Amino acid sequence: MADDAPDKDSKTEDATEKKIRDTVEKGKLPFSKEAPILASFLAVLTFILFFAEQSVSELGNFLTIFMERPESWSLNTTQDAEALLRLVSWEIAKATGLVFGLLMGAGILASALQNAPRLVLDRIAPKMERISLFGGWKRLFGTQGWVEFAKAVAKVVFASIFLTVAMRQAEMQMLSGMITDPAAFGSVIRSIALDLLTSMTVIMTIIAVADLIWSRFHWFQDLRMTKQEIKDEMKQAEGDPLVKMRLRSIARDRARQRMIASVPNATLVIANPTHYAIALRYNRDEDAAPVVLAKGQDLVALKIREIAEANGVPVFEDVALARSMYNQVSVDTIIPPHFYQAVAELVRVIYSKKPAVVRA
Repeated sequence: MADDAPDKDSKTEDATEKKIRDTVEKGKLPFSKEAPILASFLAVLTFILFFAEQSVSELGNFLTIFMERPESWSLNTTQDAEALLRLVSWEIAKATGLVFGLLMGAGILASALQNAPRLVLDRIAPKMERISLFGGWKRLFGTQGWVEFAKAVAKVVFASIFLTVAMRQAEMQMLSGMITDPAAFGSVIRSIALDLLTSMTVIMTIIAVADLIWSRFHWFQDLRMTKQEIKDEMKQAEGDPLVKMRLRSIARDRARQRMIASVPNATLVIANPTHYAIALRYNRDEDAAPVVLAKGQDLVALKIREIAEANGVPVFEDVALARSMYNQVSVDTIIPPHFYQAVAELVRVIYSKKPAVVRA
């Protein structure tokens, strides 16, 4: 719905790297239509400066022979006519092929330099919005439409003024050329065309540079985002904080359940007496040092102690040791070396079969 689209006035934030990357992948890139036109002018200017004289001279020599000695060309059969047509076509193609090749190459190069070529199937896929009357009206009379109209008017005005001034300046040059040697008149025409084309190229350079700057500015303006869009993108990229919190809570619950389930396998439990509880396992044949199976505080500590007593696991109440160990040990790891002596004394108690609950 159009009403659901963010207002341009609310798009106050620069586009994120993700939005720019997604837009580029969809093929929606800034593009100046004036750059290929400028490239065409440069291609024609290059042709006139370096190749036109030779090409026109060769074509003129051929046409001179063709027109002055028509008896040299046999036209008795269809094959003769076809051969003559191929010859004339080849001579014309040699004279004009280079300029067409320069025009094509310049146009492709001007487009490629603006944006790297890429295959985007989404750009050629049929979409109903492209034939929408409302969408077409918006494109024609939107900001971009008015900019294109202004550029077209500016080009017409510039071209009209330029041609008027240029032709007035070239008038005397044309008249002087007409009374000179006919062979030299071609050079006069070339000089006039070169001056006109050079001036037009300078004007098109100014227009193309301005259009390049505007197209990129307009592209970045269209990509601007609202603060809510940035928040939504961050949630999508990093995950909803509420969902992540819920997942962490579930993970902690599952880890706690596995930890509680391992208490019956403990060798002893050290308690404080109800605030902390650490369940340790020690098997002289398997463990290099006592391993922490579970640890907990408050309700979890009471649960560990309850399960231990229900399964006949000795519980030792040592306030200082329990508090110190709780802050320094981790589940499924062996205890630090500085606890070895204290725990070893408790293990000796177990192996000497003293009472299960001992108050330190």
